[in-house]
Amino acid sequence: MLNVSSHVARHAPLTATGGVNPEPRGTRLAKQLLIYENATPVNRSRHGNLSVKTGGDYSFSVEVNSVPLMVAEFAQVANDMTIVFAGQGDEIIPAVLLGVRENENLFVDADGKWLGKYVPAFLRRYPFVFSSSDDGETFTLCIDESFEGANSDGRGERLFDAEGEQTQYLRGVLGFLQAYQVQFQRTKELTRRLRQLNLLEPMQAQFTLRGGRNLMLSGFEVVSRDRLKGVTSDQLATLFASEDLELIYLHLQSLRNLQATAERLGIASETPTAPEQETAA
Repeated sequence: MLNVSSHVARHAPLTATGGVNPEPRGTRLAKQLLIYENATPVNRSRHGNLSVKTGGDYSFSVEVNSVPLMVAEFAQVANDMTIVFAGQGDEIIPAVLLGVRENENLFVDADGKWLGKYVPAFLRRYPFVFSSSDDGETFTLCIDESFEGANSDGRGERLFDAEGEQTQYLRGVLGFLQAYQVQFQRTKELTRRLRQLNLLEPMQAQFTLRGGRNLMLSGFEVVSRDRLKGVTSDQLATLFASEDLELIYLHLQSLRNLQATAERLGIASETPTAPEQETAA
């Protein structure tokens, strides 16, 4: 097995409800891997003849309405996608909104083509992922053996050469996922500071479908503009020095894209609103 230092980001889709007067529902970071069906540790004996054929087909993500987002991606995403925060407690992480209904990704067409300007790293690393041991000390590279591009016919890139050594392709995969892990730790630091400063508040978005049917998207949080205005000068200096302030502004800017995302479904969007009663962080 290929053991390295990394972490698996786990995430659950945001919750959508339908009806005339839908009640908000929450969601949490479930311990699942979303798009991964059969993640198996990579090893020479099992995958010595395995090749991986990737391309521009993102059909594997058609049923996820959000995926985890790393802080290094905020700038690329903020212009045409929405960045929110999802999860509970210490497991809350940034997520990019891909749809306004459960099990639906509006950024992938019927042919699996990506329709957005940027593909999140969470999806670009597929079919590979890191898993971690219970103590968090050992990390293993895994591959989703259910991926259509995984084959023994020599199509695409091999993981091991004829001598059983890692190919340049596999080393590149490891490098990409290790860089992802570095960003995952940086991302956790951002959310930790936001929670410490009590800057996050629950939010829900309401939409009206054609025909009058209502839909509500909930189970996520955003940075409160009012709370941000109330931070002390020392706290503001800390946010600035850590570059968190820039990330916060990118996040707030991205909320303007919520209506555009809804319109991909042909929905007329109402102004997103925060619940009247907030839950203390």
